[in-house]
Amino acid sequence: MTDVVVVGGGVAGLVTARDLAKGGAHVVLVEASGVLGGMIRRHTVGGLDLDMAADSFATRTDAVGGLAIELGLGGDVVTPDPRGAWLMTRDGRTAPIPATGLLGIPSTPMAADVLAVVGQAGGLRAQMDSLLPAPVGAKASSLGELVRRRMGERVLDDLVVPIAGGVHSTHPDQLDPDRVAPGLRAALLREGSLARAVVALRARAAAGTPVQGIRGGIVRLVDELVADMETYRVDVRLHTRATRIEAHAVEVVSADGVVERLAAQQTLASVPDPERTDPADRTGIELVTLVVDQPELDAAPRGTGMLVHPDAAQVGTKALTHATVKWPWLAEAAGGRHVLRLSYATPVATGPGGATDAADVATSLPVDPSGPVGSRALEDASTLLGVPLAADRVVGAARVRWHGPDLTAAGLAEGVVGIGEASSGRGLAGIVGAARAAAGRILES
Repeated sequence: MTDVVVVGGGVAGLVTARDLAKGGAHVVLVEASGVLGGMIRRHTVGGLDLDMAADSFATRTDAVGGLAIELGLGGDVVTPDPRGAWLMTRDGRTAPIPATGLLGIPSTPMAADVLAVVGQAGGLRAQMDSLLPAPVGAKASSLGELVRRRMGERVLDDLVVPIAGGVHSTHPDQLDPDRVAPGLRAALLREGSLARAVVALRARAAAGTPVQGIRGGIVRLVDELVADMETYRVDVRLHTRATRIEAHAVEVVSADGVVERLAAQQTLASVPDPERTDPADRTGIELVTLVVDQPELDAAPRGTGMLVHPDAAQVGTKALTHATVKWPWLAEAAGGRHVLRLSYATPVATGPGGATDAADVATSLPVDPSGPVGSRALEDASTLLGVPLAADRVVGAARVRWHGPDLTAAGLAEGVVGIGEASSGRGLAGIVGAARAAAGRILES
């Protein structure tokens, strides 16, 4: 019997397997595809090595930064360009994101950069927050309800929906405030208004930017984790699919059809048990990356990018990142070219057990700039950036599709330790922190 079987070779699985093996456990890691890292992988577009998905991590905890230091990457942790991002409202207006908010909630409702988005009437309604009794909205079940009751519909729709919704890929009416803004309720009751609560939480936050990256890409975390797993002798089995996951055993089938039962003292999984998960239709994400030779973009017309209201009719994308503005190291590598990343919501059909085709989930495919996907991305980028972009200025283009987990389904047998997005939610910081905590508890037991 092995000590631990880890099911899933995404970042959560790699971090957990590495920590367990480093602590002396005998670990087997099984991954259905032929590659490790999940969506934290690289692809080459226009001759540039780029992150295939996430390009930054939240700094609200030191989970990722601390891991980077352990992996020898501490000297390559970098902060984004301070120019910041813009937003597009439901009716197509664009403006810089206000400087002193939290998930779009303004700390000063009548500040000029807030009024530029919500207007005078919206600012006055938000200012009423200071006159409301502190308990109003404090028991709200969602971030959207909390903001709506304290500051009104305009602040919610024009600021919080594109910003908080863009960050978490979920409408604020479905976001738990205790999860996305820990301490906000308590600060509201203590400070007497939502605006002052935002000020208090920002004052308590660690100095520095809310996100950081790694020179050369977040994918370097995966490179170093895989190297460490080799050092600590983790038994990695690629092209090996789990067909049944139990607390002390995992049934797997290899690419050549060999079925094996792996007995273990403990099982951890970042994917649901196929026998316990109903089919589901999930919303996927398509990321289109464009590398363009367009000197007009040198002026960074929309800073580091844009977050878009999901109901904005002017564009189909929900967000644009001007990556060569956001990351100076990438601008240097790009040699005058510009990297644009556009995110789209797209339905992903799933089969029995909620499974999808792995090739559709995590494969980078080249894009014809004059074809349907490339033309759509160019048109959206042109609208958001205010700069006409033509297909003949595109030197490289690719798209990646993937889907998130079914967060509504437990999907795991009793005693199986859940790791990854399905258990800890989206966001690299949360995933890494939860995975390391799970490994630590097992090593202590």
